[in-house]
Amino acid sequence: MDRQQAQGRTLRTLMITQVLGGVGLAAGATVGSLLAERISGRTDLAGLGGTFQTLGSAALALPIAALAHRAGRRPSLTMAYVVAALGALGIIAAAALSSFALFLLASAALGSATAANSAARYAAADLALPQRRGRDLSLVVWVTTLGSVLGPNLAGPAEPIARTLGIDVLAGPFAISAACLVLGAIVMTIWLRPDPLLLSRELSPQESAPHKGSISRGWAAIRRHRAAAHGVTIMALAHVVMVAVMVMTPLHLVHGEASLAVVGFVISGHILGMFAFAPIFGLALDRFGAPVVALVGGAILMLAAITAGMSSAGFSVRLTVALFLLGLGWSAAFVSGSTLLVGPLTVAERPGGQGLADLLMGLTAAAGGALAGVVVQHWGYAWLAHLALIGAIAITVIAAMTHDCRRPA
Repeated sequence: MDRQQAQGRTLRTLMITQVLGGVGLAAGATVGSLLAERISGRTDLAGLGGTFQTLGSAALALPIAALAHRAGRRPSLTMAYVVAALGALGIIAAAALSSFALFLLASAALGSATAANSAARYAAADLALPQRRGRDLSLVVWVTTLGSVLGPNLAGPAEPIARTLGIDVLAGPFAISAACLVLGAIVMTIWLRPDPLLLSRELSPQESAPHKGSISRGWAAIRRHRAAAHGVTIMALAHVVMVAVMVMTPLHLVHGEASLAVVGFVISGHILGMFAFAPIFGLALDRFGAPVVALVGGAILMLAAITAGMSSAGFSVRLTVALFLLGLGWSAAFVSGSTLLVGPLTVAERPGGQGLADLLMGLTAAAGGALAGVVVQHWGYAWLAHLALIGAIAITVIAAMTHDCRRPA
C-alpha cells in the first residue's frame, strides 16, 4: 500500500471514529452542567463537570502521545476511547449514587474522548503532504460535525432509554455516549491499518530515529520554533474562551425557563460552528497561511463574546447566534493553531509536541471552566462573556505577530 492509499484509508477510518466520538462527547454536553447542579445542589459547582472533563483530557494527552510514540496511533487512540467509555458509565453510576466525587472522576475519564478526537487530527497529518496538510487535518475536524450536532439532540430521545434502564433521566444521554465510544474503539482497532505514524516513520527514517524522550523532544522543538509556540498559544486561548462560555450557557438558558430541547438546539448550533466549516478554513489555510486564518478566528471569537454578553437569560436568537460564532471562531483558531504546530516539527518530534499542546489546551480550558461557574454565580453571564473577549483579543494580537512556517514538500 503506497502513501496515498494509506492516507486515504487513514482519513476514512478517522472520519468514522470522529463521528462516533462526537456523539459520545456531545450526547452528554447538553445535560452535563445540569446533572452536576442536581448532584451537588450548587450552581457554582455546575461547571466542574466540564472542568474535570477538560482536566481529564489534559492529563491523558501525554500518556496518549507517549503510547503513540512507542506503539503507534492505533493502540493509543483505542485506549483513549475505552477509557472514555468507562467514564460515561461512571457518570451513570454517580447519578444513581448521588456521588459528586464519582461524577467528577468519571467526567475526567470521559475527557479521554476529547483527547482522542484531538489526537486524531494529528494522525490525519502524519501521512499528509505539506501542501495538503491543512485540508486533510480540517476534514477530520469537519466530520465531527455529524456526531457532535446529533449528540445534543439526543437529550430528549434518551429519556425513554433512561426509564427503561432505570437510571436518572439526565444520565440517559451518557448511556448513548458509552455505546458510541465502545463502537469507536472497535472501529479504530480493526480499520486503522497501516498505522499512519509508524508508516510515516518508515517513509522518513532520517527524521524519526530515537524513540526515547518524546516529550522532551517535543518541548525542545516547540521552544525552538516560534510558529509552533504561537500555534500552541492560539489553540489554548481559543479553547479556554470556548469552554468557559459554552459550559455555562445551558444554565443561562435553563435559568431563563428554556427547555432541554431548546438547550440541545442552541448547543447543536454551537457545535455546528465548531466543526462544519473546518474544510473551508483548511483550504484558506493552505492558500493564505495559518496566521491569516488565526486572525479571522480571533475576530470571530471577539464578536461572539460581545454578542453573548448582550444576551438575556433564556432562549434568544442573539444567544443562539453568539454560540454559533463561538464555535466558528474556535474552529478557525483550532485548525490554524494545529497547522502552525505541526508544520515545523519532524516526525520524531510530533507526538511529544502534540501531547504537550493538548495538555496545555486542557489545563487552560479546565481553569476557565472552573472559574466560569464562580463568575456566573457572583457576577453573571455577561461578565463571563466580557472576560472571554479579553482572550479573543489576545488571539488576534498573537496571530498578527506570527509568520507562517511551512516545511518544504
